[in-house]
Amino acid sequence: MRKYFYFVVLSAFLLSSCAELLQVVQTIDTDRPLTQSEVVTGLKEALKVGTDSAAARLSKQNGYYADRAVKILLPPEAAMIVDNVHRLPGGEKLLEDLILRINRSAEDAAREAGPIFYNAITQMTIQDGFTILRGNQDAATSYLKNSTYQQLFNLYQPKLKTSLDKKLIAGVSANQSWETLTSQWNRLASSLAGQIGGLNTVEVELDTYLTDKALDGLFLKLAEEERKIRTDPVARVTDILRRVFGNQNR
Repeated sequence: MRKYFYFVVLSAFLLSSCAELLQVVQTIDTDRPLTQSEVVTGLKEALKVGTDSAAARLSKQNGYYADRAVKILLPPEAAMIVDNVHRLPGGEKLLEDLILRINRSAEDAAREAGPIFYNAITQMTIQDGFTILRGNQDAATSYLKNSTYQQLFNLYQPKLKTSLDKKLIAGVSANQSWETLTSQWNRLASSLAGQIGGLNTVEVELDTYLTDKALDGLFLKLAEEERKIRTDPVARVTDILRRVFGNQNR
């Protein structure tokens, strides 16, 4: 019985010692310098987490429309329409409906943003990784935007164009609404009264403009997510994020 008691005490001591040793090893491991692989893996993970969060926020109903930071309005070329829309019968309602449809189209397209970003993220090199890690709070977002914007645009635009053709509200698509508004406006601007009043016609490719604005909004939200990961430990939802960005805070 006494031998059994000593065995239990010894086992408990050894287990306790092993636990303490493991804690020491883990602490040392956390303090060791980051490897090149960890840096790149951590930054890719940060971008994946950030793009997932940004796309999820914007793809919800009113993700664009109710957020003043990313809400998409008519192109600058259409400012004259906005200023004079009251001249058209029912013009103000037509204008507001169009803006709603535009933002609904962007919200619809944002659901497809994740895979597009993932393809770009895989191209990050080790040199890119260390430059980004030591950069500003939006360095990863800037890298992604500067190095892949045209590629993302080319991939994103067809999806957005398809979205613009969807009959999202009252059986009318954003493209149809835009064409209706601009055609009515251009007839007015081309008339004698419009020429006397100094009105100009509006010729803008809506899908091109909207793609730019939608991606700008997406990158804006991505930058916000990146700043959270860099500055807020709670936002580091995986071990590699805690390892890479926690190391930077010391």
